[in-house]
Amino acid sequence: MADDVKELPPEQANLLVKYRGARPPAPEWFQRAIDTPYEERFVSVDGTRVRYQRWGDAGQPGLLLVHGNGAHAHWYDFIAPYFAETHCVVAMSFAGMGDSDWRDTYSVQAFTDEQLAVCEDAGLFENDAKPTMVAHSFGGFIAMHTGSKHSDKFAGIMIVDSPVRPPDDDWDGPPQRARGNKTYTTLEGALARFRLAPPQPCENHYIVDYIARHSLKKVTMESGQEGWTWKVDPFIWRHFEAMAEPKDMLRAISCPLAIMRGENSILLHEKTWTYMRGLLDDMTMISIPEAQHHVMLDQPLGFVAAVRAQLAAWSTDAG
Repeated sequence: MADDVKELPPEQANLLVKYRGARPPAPEWFQRAIDTPYEERFVSVDGTRVRYQRWGDAGQPGLLLVHGNGAHAHWYDFIAPYFAETHCVVAMSFAGMGDSDWRDTYSVQAFTDEQLAVCEDAGLFENDAKPTMVAHSFGGFIAMHTGSKHSDKFAGIMIVDSPVRPPDDDWDGPPQRARGNKTYTTLEGALARFRLAPPQPCENHYIVDYIARHSLKKVTMESGQEGWTWKVDPFIWRHFEAMAEPKDMLRAISCPLAIMRGENSILLHEKTWTYMRGLLDDMTMISIPEAQHHVMLDQPLGFVAAVRAQLAAWSTDAG
């Protein structure tokens, strides 16, 4: 075991430490999906390069896939190919995350501008059919803001495990980082420290390993030795402008709306789920069994099936 790898207390146990840098065995469907070619593109938004990936025919209806806090476009590499025959599928990385540039300051409006710019650059607004958007966790809150301002641009928006909390909830907001990203001397050591946030078990270690590898980049350490560190800007939340009240953003969305959760999510538990159900009369509510907050990691094929079903329902309603 490398020097960077230490056994953690059970409550902090890492999902990848036991593999010692090796890739966990993966099923054939997953390997086929991640081997599916995609186009890598960048668009400049207020001088910041935002990276995105595109699968499928640009003439098909658009589908924008949006990740959560600290994540990146590669969270959808094993999801997007399942829609590429019927849609032009785009997965983006917000500024400060993945392989997109960092900003000096961040805001909900800037992230909304990034979503719209990616859709524009990828040609999703040029099709006769409006695009749909599927957005997870923090990305779901950005999608709420985008939808509250630009519902006319979308055929439907699906928010995935983004809790709109009741007034008596005592959540303090996202944690603030006290220091920058740590650098590791080995890839093994870095992978051993990768954690899902919020922490949760996940049986699909091959997916966790895949997204962890895409969360890291090579750097030169002060010693001149090559090392590894995280791609995400650790100080996003220090330089983030507050967003509007989530329930107000949600209520302002006028295009078709669906809310998905992992049935066992610690963020979208029954109290919050019931509260959200009462905010709007005409939105679809979907629970994925045996899934926690990171739905597409816990139940990737169940996630695909649920999104497919919702897209088909919206298409039928539009027709």
